[in-house]
Amino acid sequence: MAKCTIRYWAAAKEAAGTAEDLVDADTLGAALDAACLLHPDDRFLRVLRASSLLVDERPVGRRPHDEVAVADGTVIEVLPPFAGG
Repeated sequence: MAKCTIRYWAAAKEAAGTAEDLVDADTLGAALDAACLLHPDDRFLRVLRASSLLVDERPVGRRPHDEVAVADGTVIEVLPPFAGG
């Protein structure tokens, strides 16, 4: 298992109640599962599902989260949809 940092932005930060978490995981999917255990609130899950994700500054896109490997020091960014013009 690797130590990964998950950084939350905007509505994700508000829903999590923190700017970041440190989790142990070997894939993006496992890291997100760990975040859901830390923040079992339904609002957090809704924001997470609507968010775009970056892993070490690279967009995840539609890749299955369980196929995106993470390593020690990986930074996962959770970017909810932004409103405004």
